[in-house]
Amino acid sequence: MDTFLYPTPEGFDDLLIYTDGEVLTGLLFAGSHDDTNVVETYHGASLPNIIRDTSQWLDIYFSGCQPDFTPAYRMEGLTPFRKAVLDVVREIPFGRTMTYGEIAKWLSVRSAQAVGGAVGWNPICLIVPCHRVMGANGNFTGYGGGLPNKIALLKLEGSLMF
Repeated sequence: MDTFLYPTPEGFDDLLIYTDGEVLTGLLFAGSHDDTNVVETYHGASLPNIIRDTSQWLDIYFSGCQPDFTPAYRMEGLTPFRKAVLDVVREIPFGRTMTYGEIAKWLSVRSAQAVGGAVGWNPICLIVPCHRVMGANGNFTGYGGGLPNKIALLKLEGSLMF
């Protein structure tokens, strides 16, 4: 697996893009997990297409717009429950939020906490917009990428005004 550092705009931690060379296998904020992997820097023609596609998606996103394409990605270890939860998360529109409880109700499951575990497992942040999921009554809860990043992302999307 190769890792590429994507330098984000001021106010956000940089992102790590993980790829097998063909598809995106991870997109995480630097420091949000075990950073024991070596970060590679690609130059010119040696840049895999998936890195170019993901970087283009991120450039559009950080300009304040919802990209109109999705880079190819794969999630290893995707259980049926995680898939169901993340399918709902993928449908949360740019600039909108949902609560864990709303997702649980939508899926007819009893546990918002179980939904939270599935959301927290997400290895492809932003593209699968787990930052758009809030606690009860719109409260901020933990975010794997760090609450400062979550707040900055929601401000970028216009769903937070403060």
